[in-house]
Amino acid sequence: MSLTSHLQELRRRHEALTQKVEEAQRSPGFDDLAIAEMKKQKLKLKEEITRLAAE
Repeated sequence: MSLTSHLQELRRRHEALTQKVEEAQRSPGFDDLAIAEMKKQKLKLKEEITRLAAE
């Protein structure tokens, strides 16, 4: 997998998580811990995207 395609996949996964978090936050009674975990995953993806884009 090339660096460009890997970055595109990471960005796609980050965007998908963003949508899931937004949906979860609009849903009453959604587990706050699950939302926090999704946000952690988003942050890890963002950090990896930033690191790879800087290379």
